[in-house]
This record gives sequence, C-alpha cells and structure tokens, in this order.
Amino acid sequence: MCGRYASFLPPEAIARLFRTTGVLPNVAPSWNVAPSQQAMVVRRHPETGERHLDLLTWGLVPHWTKDLRAARRPINARAETVATSPMFRDAFARRRALIPAQAFYEWQRTGNGSKQPYAIARRDGETLAFAGLWEGWRSPEGEVLRSFAIIVTAANATMAPIHDRMPVIVEPPDWPLWLGETEGEAASLLHPAAEDTLLVWPVSTRVNRPVNNAAGLLAPLAPT
Repeated sequence: MCGRYASFLPPEAIARLFRTTGVLPNVAPSWNVAPSQQAMVVRRHPETGERHLDLLTWGLVPHWTKDLRAARRPINARAETVATSPMFRDAFARRRALIPAQAFYEWQRTGNGSKQPYAIARRDGETLAFAGLWEGWRSPEGEVLRSFAIIVTAANATMAPIHDRMPVIVEPPDWPLWLGETEGEAASLLHPAAEDTLLVWPVSTRVNRPVNNAAGLLAPLAPT
C-alpha cells in the first residue's frame, strides 16, 4: 500500500514540471502527507481538458456516495482490479490523475513484531508521479468534495524485502496517456517500477506520527 508520502516542492515548481495551467493552490510543504489531508494532484479539467494542479483530499469518495459519514474513503486502489471494481471503475475510465511526490514511506515488519519505516525516492532525484484517480462528490446542499486515491501494484525487487505492494509510478513520457490526453490503453501502465528506478533507506520512527512534519524525517537512520 501507500499510506504516507512527502510532497515539499512549491506549487510553482510542480506546475512547471507537469505543465499545468490555471490558478496555483496555496499549500505548505509536507514531509508527511497522511490520509484525510489535502495534497496536490495533477488532473485534466473536466470542461477544458487542460492540466490543472489542484488540492484534493486523500481518500476517495465516489460521486454516487449517499452518506458521507459512512463512506469508506479508500486511500489506495489495487491495479489488478481498478478497472472493474464498482468503487473505482468509473474514475479509472474518466478521471485519472497524477500525484506528485518527492518520496514515500513504507514499513517493514521486524523480528520482534515492530515495524521499521523506510523512505523511498527516485534514484535520479526527480519527482515521483503516482498513478491516481480523482472524484467529485456534491452534497445535497451543494458542497463539493474533491478527493483522490493512489493506485498500488505488486512490489518490484527493490521494494519486495520491505513490503509486497508499491505505488504505480508513471514515467514522464506516459503522462499524456495516463491523463487521457492521447489514445491508448491506460491499463498497460499499471506495473511495478523498473528495478533501477528507486532508492530505499531506513528512517526514524518519528514518521509514524503525522504530527511530525519536517525535512529531517527523510534523514537516513544512523547505524546502531
């Protein structure tokens, strides 16, 4: 799964990288983005088709949801079933998105039953682009909630010693296909990252608590 990540580049830099248009969101850098929080999402505007950079809430609420309080709000969607699951299939067909991140975190179970957190980033230092889905839900009073989920797939050899799942990472040449700007099979992009893509290192358990949010969370754990 993917349940925590870092997104600390300013919106201006993300907008340049993904070539978005429109008003930029006002968002502070975060080294510990957690579910239910708002985060930057690159998506095609449903009316103009242009790429926009918007703040959406992490935890997908389908547009057909009747009771918001009882909604599941999944943060991840499985690549193997995203195209057919009633929860995700409409968004997969019509509302795919890219979620920019500079790193993400995963936890490895240790022999004593505890969990050791790891940070994972691109080996080349570039920004990650997770494959995602977005939804817009409207309350009876007209309030609009826009939300997103990150698609996960089987771990590659780099990630497998830590966890059996990883986020789908979309490479820049494939961004137009994933966003629906060009024709093709978006499902063909739902695979693990190439083996030389990622760098993994252990970090402090301070990342376990979302209230902890500073650049030091990505510092490599000192050997004991």
